[in-house]
Amino acid sequence: MLSKAAHIAVFPGMFDPVTHGHLDIIRRASKLYEKLIMGVGDNPLKTEVFTQEERREMLEQHTSDLPNLEVRTYSGLTVEFARSVGAGVILRGIRDTVDLHAELEIATTNLIIGGIETVFLMTSGQHILTSSALIKQIVEIGEYDTDRLARLVPLDVAKRLEERLCRRKQ
Repeated sequence: MLSKAAHIAVFPGMFDPVTHGHLDIIRRASKLYEKLIMGVGDNPLKTEVFTQEERREMLEQHTSDLPNLEVRTYSGLTVEFARSVGAGVILRGIRDTVDLHAELEIATTNLIIGGIETVFLMTSGQHILTSSALIKQIVEIGEYDTDRLARLVPLDVAKRLEERLCRRKQ
C-alpha cells in the first residue's frame, strides 16, 4: 500500500521560461498523482530572465485547468521543499542520457539525505531537444519568427521573452 506522501509529487525547476516540454511533463504527471506541486526554484549559480514570481505566474496561467496542481516558489534544497509540502516523490523530466546522468546523482543524494524517491518521466518526442537555455539564446542573439518560437514556448511567453531580452540588448 502506498503512503499518503507517495500520492503527492513535487516537480521542481527554474522554468525560466516555461516551455511546451515542461507543460507536457506537467500534464502527464498530473494524471499520475493525486496532487502535483510545481516548485519554482532559484539557483544562485544562474542568471534568470524572469523573477520567481513571474515564472510562478506564467506556470499558473498555463496550468490553471489542472485541478490537482499547485504552483509554489521556494529557495534552498529541493528535498527540503518536498518534505515541507508532504511529498513522497520528486518528479524530473528527462530528455536524453545527459539529463539522466546528471539527475541520477541528485536523485541518489535526495534519497540518502531526505528519504524521498525521484521518478523520471521521459519527455515526449517532439520536445526532446527543447531547452530553456537554448530558447533564451535564440531570442537574445538570433533573428527568428515569433510564431515559430511559439512551437517551443507558449506564444505569450515568447513575447515576454522578446520584451525582456530585447531590452537587455539596447
